[in-house]
Amino acid sequence: MKKDDCIFCKLANGVIPTRSIYEDADFKVILDAAPATRGHALILPKEHADNLYQLPEEMTGKAFILAKKLAGSMTEILGCQGFNIVQNNGEAAGQTVFHFHIHLIPRYSDDGQGNFWEPRHYTDETLDEIRSTLAK
Repeated sequence: MKKDDCIFCKLANGVIPTRSIYEDADFKVILDAAPATRGHALILPKEHADNLYQLPEEMTGKAFILAKKLAGSMTEILGCQGFNIVQNNGEAAGQTVFHFHIHLIPRYSDDGQGNFWEPRHYTDETLDEIRSTLAK
């Protein structure tokens, strides 16, 4: 399914021109129009899903296998020193376009970008409570 009002559906399916670096039957990978670093790209499924929760499991597997493959080749080609693979779900998590996508962000020692979150510290009791809730 494609959504007529979805910008990423239009980009993934060639309705709007892109700087594509990879394409197959299921995905188009394009350079991000507002990149965090040199080479920042987006993996876009051609079929619409708002987020990871809506993406069929088969497509989820294919998307992350593709992310691994491209991260390896981009690291070699671009000579970056690290790599972030980022996938946000929901506004609270930083998702701004509600079409599932994966950010491929090459990282360089001098890129001026920081970490995406500040580490928190919880008490042992709180961590035990969280584990107990999730491990059911």
